[in-house]
Amino acid sequence: MTASWSLGISHSITVRTLQPEDIDLHAAFAHKLSRETRYNRFLGAGVALTQEFLEKLTRIDFSRDMALIATVTIEGAEATIGVARYVRLADAASCEFALTIADAWQGCGVGKRLLSILTDSARSLGIRTIIGEVLATNTPMLRLTGSLGFRIERHPDGAELRRVTL
Repeated sequence: MTASWSLGISHSITVRTLQPEDIDLHAAFAHKLSRETRYNRFLGAGVALTQEFLEKLTRIDFSRDMALIATVTIEGAEATIGVARYVRLADAASCEFALTIADAWQGCGVGKRLLSILTDSARSLGIRTIIGEVLATNTPMLRLTGSLGFRIERHPDGAELRRVTL
């Protein structure tokens, strides 16, 4: 799967499935995230970006799960600007999603486009419910999911989290 669109500036964005050979791109992306973005992505947990963890993130069983990478080419080099993924839950009719956008590209519409492509993919494969866990302080993500029709509720595990469901 590949999709592209122009930003109306000097860059166009390509979205495609994340492959094991993208590990270096993914590592560069993950290491450049700000402390706040990393905190929001991993729900506050201090996650070590080890080689083993990065390999796990780039080895996707596409028969069950999905991972999309958004890239741009800057000065002849491909750079990751966003990653969206879902993992099917045990009932196979629902999944949990995650979305991360590079700090410099937040607020440009990349997240909305990437999450829309991800939800369309999930629906086309028979997934009926898409769930995400979002920190209550992550207002941009709550705004984004709300704009795409996700229901936002308090998380049963505590007031610091919200559950978003589509």
